Amino acid sequence: MPIYFKLSMQELPLTIDSIGNRWIQESISRPRGFPLYHWLQTEGGQGTVTLAGEDMILNPGEGILIAPHTPHCYRNMTDRWMTAFLTFGGTLANDIRKICGDSAWLFIDAEEGQYFQDWIDRTLTSYQENRLDDLSLSVQCYEFLMHFSSIYMKHSQTEHPLYRQYVAPITEKIETDPASVPDVDSLAHEVHVTPQYLTRLFRRFTGYSVQNYIIRFRINRAKELLVGNPYLKVQSISHMSGFHDVSYFISVFRRQTGTTPKQFRKNYGVNGS
Repeated sequence: MPIYFKLSMQELPLTIDSIGNRWIQESISRPRGFPLYHWLQTEGGQGTVTLAGEDMILNPGEGILIAPHTPHCYRNMTDRWMTAFLTFGGTLANDIRKICGDSAWLFIDAEEGQYFQDWIDRTLTSYQENRLDDLSLSVQCYEFLMHFSSIYMKHSQTEHPLYRQYVAPITEKIETDPASVPDVDSLAHEVHVTPQYLTRLFRRFTGYSVQNYIIRFRINRAKELLVGNPYLKVQSISHMSGFHDVSYFISVFRRQTGTTPKQFRKNYGVNGS
C-alpha cells in the first residue's frame, strides 16, 4: 500500500501533492475541508463519506472528487476499507474548478471509476520504476482532470437515457407539487428501481441525493414565495413549500440559507408577516 508525496519538486501547472493505492483507510474528519482538490475511491470494502450533512456510500470502484475547503468526513463501513486517493497541487491548482465545474463534489460510479483507478495504478507503477518525468506527469494530471470535465458535461445533459427514464419523472413530480411528494422509497417504486439506485442516479445527474434535491427545491420555492408574496404568513409558505411543520421548515431554511424566513424577507426589503 504505497503512498507518495510531492512527486514533482518543480513549479509546474499541475502536479501530484499526494497519491496512494491499496490503502487501508482510517476514519478522517475535516470540518474545514482539505486545501486541495481531493480524489477518493474505494478499491475494496465500503466507506461512507459525509458532505453537507449527507452520507454517501462508496462501494468498490466508486469515487468522489471533493473541492478544496469543502467540510467532509469519511469512515469505514467494513473491517477493511481499501482506497486509492490523489490530491493535486501546482500553479494552476486554484483554477481546477474551471475544468471540473463548480460543484463542491462530483460522484463517479464504478463503471466510470475504472479509468481513474487504472490511472492511479499506472502512475504509481511508472513512478516506482523511474519512468515518469515531471513534465509528462503534469500533462497526465491535466488529462486526469479533463476526464472529470467530460463526465461532468455528459451528466449535465438531460437527454441521457437514464436521466429521461428514471430522474426526469421524479424531478417533474417534485417540481409540480412539492407539498405532496412521497418518501424516497415510494418515488423509487414509481419508476421501478430500488431507492439506492435512484439516489445514485440523482447524485450522478444532479449532484444531490433525492432527499436533498427535494429539500433544496422546497427551500427555493419558499424563497420565491417569501419575496413575491409579502402578505403570506410564514406558516402558509411552509405548507405551500411542502413542509408540514413550520418549526422544521424554519430550522431547515436557516440551515440552508444562514438566516430565518423573516430575516430573508427583510434582506430583500420585504416587510411581510
